[in-house]
Amino acid sequence: MYCIKCGAKLESSEKVCPLCDTKVYHPDIVIDEKERLYPEGIMPKIKHRSNTFNGAVIIMFLIPIVVSFLADFHFDGEIKWFGYVFGALVLGYIAFALPMWFEKPNPVVFTPCVFAGAIIYLLYINFITGGEWFLTFAFPVAGGLGFIATAVVTLLFYLKKGKLYIWGGAFTLTGVFILLIEFLMSRTFNIAFFGWSFYPLAVLALLGGLLFYLAINKTARETMERKLFF
Repeated sequence: MYCIKCGAKLESSEKVCPLCDTKVYHPDIVIDEKERLYPEGIMPKIKHRSNTFNGAVIIMFLIPIVVSFLADFHFDGEIKWFGYVFGALVLGYIAFALPMWFEKPNPVVFTPCVFAGAIIYLLYINFITGGEWFLTFAFPVAGGLGFIATAVVTLLFYLKKGKLYIWGGAFTLTGVFILLIEFLMSRTFNIAFFGWSFYPLAVLALLGGLLFYLAINKTARETMERKLFF
């Protein structure tokens, strides 16, 4: 919390700014004392999504699966593109719907599961199309992104401090990984290495460096908090 006049950082218990004597709460505001919706000290219990709701979500995913299967078989007389739709829907279900079955879904568990599903889906596409890009491009790219995302989620979930260091490292590492992606593209698809990855690398490295600087310099960090009100 900050003073609205001088911007000094205040504790939540303070009623007056110690620097400019500005009252934290306007003295003319009259608090309307009404009957509480819930008794004091008793909070309403939030009900978790029921199995009925989760079952309805499954049905919502099954409808496009059945429709796409029938459409593919009806128009082509055989199954051609249904596998792409089915894989995409299953991946979407793992990412967005499956965590609903758990009261407190752990992102540390579900994040690598999503990327593992994406890798399997890419492997299927590579197999169906007869491609040779999975091991040299899709697997290292999806696996690398999954590793970075899982590491960031794990650190943010279990560590209470050092978030600026975590995000700074994440941005910097992502910039370096983009450079690796361009290298893998040039090797796998015989594309000339133009060096476009250096631009996002520079931007992400500068952004990561700024976060490291704010994490180290307390004065600069508090100034940014005061300016941006967070």
